[in-house]
Amino acid sequence: MNKALFLDRDGTILKEVPGETPETLGYLVRVEDVELIDGSAGAIAAAKELGYKIIIITNQSAVARGWLTIEELDKINSRMYSLLESSNPDAKIDALYFSPYHKEGTIEEYSIEHNSRKPDIGMILDAKRDFDIDLNGSYMIGDAVSDMKCGENAGLINILVETGYGKMAKRKCLDEKLKIDFIASNLKEAVEFIQKNAEKR
Repeated sequence: MNKALFLDRDGTILKEVPGETPETLGYLVRVEDVELIDGSAGAIAAAKELGYKIIIITNQSAVARGWLTIEELDKINSRMYSLLESSNPDAKIDALYFSPYHKEGTIEEYSIEHNSRKPDIGMILDAKRDFDIDLNGSYMIGDAVSDMKCGENAGLINILVETGYGKMAKRKCLDEKLKIDFIASNLKEAVEFIQKNAEKR
């Protein structure tokens, strides 16, 4: 079986965005706003070298809210892939799963509760099936409370990064006594921690 790094996208690989309006604060809805967090490409390449599958799992409720179409989301993701590869040719993503759902959305087909939306583990279970992933020893890396809850629900090793909303999430995670195995300043430091763990085994 394979081991995987389950990565959040916004705030972990990509920089958070200010938003066009107060409502869209933090929602990446324009391809021209796609920007890598420094060190992300190198970290992904290093994790690939360690033998991990790189799986992005991302909540994209902007689709349900009518701020983003699936086609626009695909263009944003394609831009991210291009930036990663141009920064480091070995920074290849094995798969990306997204959840376009939110019960308070305005687009009817997506305005429902769905088990793919973090902190539920539907996206992780899909990846587990598609890539024969052993969740024991796999990691969840993200900057949000929902990422840490998702990782805990799936039995993953949890790493909270302090990029994006990570510093704010850290306080809430500690208050709620959520399982965090390591707090990293960014994705690069998270992968360095994983590498050290691998060397100890």
